[in-house]
Amino acid sequence: MNILLLDGGKAFGHSHGELNHTLHKKAKEVLTALGHNVKETVIDAGYDVEAEIEKFLWMDAVIWQMPSWWMHEPWTVKKYIDEVLTNGHGKLYHSDGRHSVNPTEGYGTGGLLQGKKHMLSLTWNAPIEAFTREGDFFEGKGVDVLYMHFHKLNEFLGLTRLPTFLCNDVVKSPQVEQYLADYQAHLEKVFG
Repeated sequence: MNILLLDGGKAFGHSHGELNHTLHKKAKEVLTALGHNVKETVIDAGYDVEAEIEKFLWMDAVIWQMPSWWMHEPWTVKKYIDEVLTNGHGKLYHSDGRHSVNPTEGYGTGGLLQGKKHMLSLTWNAPIEAFTREGDFFEGKGVDVLYMHFHKLNEFLGLTRLPTFLCNDVVKSPQVEQYLADYQAHLEKVFG
């Protein structure tokens, strides 16, 4: 399988992006050992938009590695999305999917990457209970509800969702070795 790894880690404030870079490297190591072909982009290091479009055409699956900043992706990841996906018109998607005959139906079905998949690997300082416990901050709805927009932007291209990987308590109670072991197990289950 051809897998594109997108590292959205970024130094900012008290964070240096190291955990996301470390998880990105772990994914490359594990997926390569499993026999997959891997291409990667460290978003904050810069990228060529046309080369990134070609990577999306090449890949069978993309893994978006990123921290949560104020309940969503960092601005650098959003900038990457805006630049790469918008310029991918005609290659990654042909339209929004609607037709003039019935313009209220079919929105989001114009993607050209059907059969390909996407996965999120996220780091949060929030404890897991903030996502899973009724009455807590995220009302027990889970992390994927917060990232519906992100899943939908991938779906707009035609990609289907793979199970999300989530690291919690990454600032207040970091457990890096456990995160790496859990991530390896997750990757082996999903891509093994």
